[in-house]
Amino acid sequence: MAVDRSENIEVTVTFLEMHVPPVYTPPLPVNRQIALLRTRDIPLHYYRYLADRVGRKWHWVNSLRLDDDELAAGLHREDRDIRVLYLDGAPAGFMDIKPHLPDEVELAYFGMMDHAMGQGIGRWFLGAAIAAAWSYRPNKVTVQTCTLDHPAALPLYQKMGFSPVAQKTETVRTMTFAERSASVMRP
Repeated sequence: MAVDRSENIEVTVTFLEMHVPPVYTPPLPVNRQIALLRTRDIPLHYYRYLADRVGRKWHWVNSLRLDDDELAAGLHREDRDIRVLYLDGAPAGFMDIKPHLPDEVELAYFGMMDHAMGQGIGRWFLGAAIAAAWSYRPNKVTVQTCTLDHPAALPLYQKMGFSPVAQKTETVRTMTFAERSASVMRP
């Protein structure tokens, strides 16, 4: 549903950390055509499409509000790790890993599109994201979630080995349909 006016929503952000790699990685679901591909120099329009389609209902707006230069500066770093999930040949989600922090790798964005949810893929996909983050050999892997995210996000992060370390209250300014369209449909 299109939002015709921007609004401010107060959220609780939970910061989570993992200090050792998990001993168990969920298996790839069987009888599904699933691919997870790492991108190189992802086109800005494609990243915005992914961020919009995955995060629209959860009000992921930060990357959509960046201009092209700001977004490119972050995304096109040599050490940025963005992987796109495909289900039956179509985009179904993505992960965005920031391994350039000292001794820390941040799972900055992780999520799936509606058509991929409820099919037993999420746990495997998060396991793949965690394995990708640990492949950089950090001292810890971090992720954050908030009260606007899917209700299963925090419990799943905890089941996969993350522990909450802090919380804070923030305000999210939602995007109108026109703002979101202008971001995603930039020339």
